Amino acid sequence: MVPELLIFDCDGVLIDSEPIASRVLQEALLSAGVPISAEDVHTRFTGFAEADVRRICRDELGINDPDSVFHEAGARLYGEFARSLTLMPGIAELIGALSARKCVASNSGMDRLRKSLGLFDLWNAFAPHIFSADMVAKPKPAPDLFLLCASRLDAQPARCVVIDDSPHGISGAVAAGMTAIGFVDPSDPRKGRAAVLEAAGATRVATGAEQLSKILHGLFRQAGAADDEPRVLATV
Repeated sequence: MVPELLIFDCDGVLIDSEPIASRVLQEALLSAGVPISAEDVHTRFTGFAEADVRRICRDELGINDPDSVFHEAGARLYGEFARSLTLMPGIAELIGALSARKCVASNSGMDRLRKSLGLFDLWNAFAPHIFSADMVAKPKPAPDLFLLCASRLDAQPARCVVIDDSPHGISGAVAAGMTAIGFVDPSDPRKGRAAVLEAAGATRVATGAEQLSKILHGLFRQAGAADDEPRVLATV
């Protein structure tokens, strides 16, 4: 079974946005009177869609007006992205080596995707096949976003491969009947991320772009792709 479609998460896989977003949200929460560290924000909120983060702020942190928190955070986030956002190390080279069909499936909204991934040429490597949480009724961990990708690109779910750094994304991929590969940022301060992703259903976990390239290359080879097939996937 040669994969028909590679589906990439964005934050934490393509772009190194999560530490920036966690720091900005932490500062907004502190302003709202919630004593919380950036590490706690990173652990508690990373991977959730914005609607879910708002719900957590209201129901679990007791913030009566989460809209004001997100207004403050949003006002600063895109400026921080413009100043300091970078691609994940090695990911541009990996994507550039792909000739397999690919798309983005992100729990971020499209406006945030344009103001983050859209800062880089990598946007053009995926466009117009960039899918966001605001395109479906239920974002990750529901399977809806992944099934939308498969439907729009006329791919069988069983022949789609999802690369995601969040257990929400891995669970959603499994629920969609897709193969899930976990991705761990080598500089992620959270311990045991590989085990978390495996517990969610990841068949393999890559730490960094080089390992991910090798896993994908092996997956195509195991599926019987011809050795002389041009640039199905080149190792980084």
